[in-house]
Amino acid sequence: MRALVQRVSQASVSVNGETLGRIGPGLVILVGVSRDDNEPDADYIVAKAVNLRIFPDEEGRFDRSALDNSSELLVISQFTLFGDTRKGRRPSFTQAAPPEQADAAFTQVLEKIRATGLKVETGRFQAHMLVEISNDGPVTIMLDSSDQERPRRG
Repeated sequence: MRALVQRVSQASVSVNGETLGRIGPGLVILVGVSRDDNEPDADYIVAKAVNLRIFPDEEGRFDRSALDNSSELLVISQFTLFGDTRKGRRPSFTQAAPPEQADAAFTQVLEKIRATGLKVETGRFQAHMLVEISNDGPVTIMLDSSDQERPRRG
């Protein structure tokens, strides 16, 4: 599972001109689900995203998390995070989970994030969405649940 986490001053998502979600200061989390993902992957992504210390403290250092700040979250399904561009010019999405599996896993991620008590907005699964993001910083962090299996470099 992958998540692209962006610190924002505001963000919104709409489908066919209808705004489905809008947040103020917080995080936009774009979530991609692979064919091999399971519940521990969702647990990892959620825990990392809400606990990332990417908000400034009083001295301007990255020392506060979304949980510390009671931030708002806009969480969007994004299968293109599994686009493989190693060969050719058109991305391959064979590693992305099929829609039924991805929908179930994405719903699980939403439930786990909502369980933190943070305000969570979302779009519509498999819809063509317009996501407007005012990236703050900009601060953008990529999370990948496969990282939990890799050793850190010494």
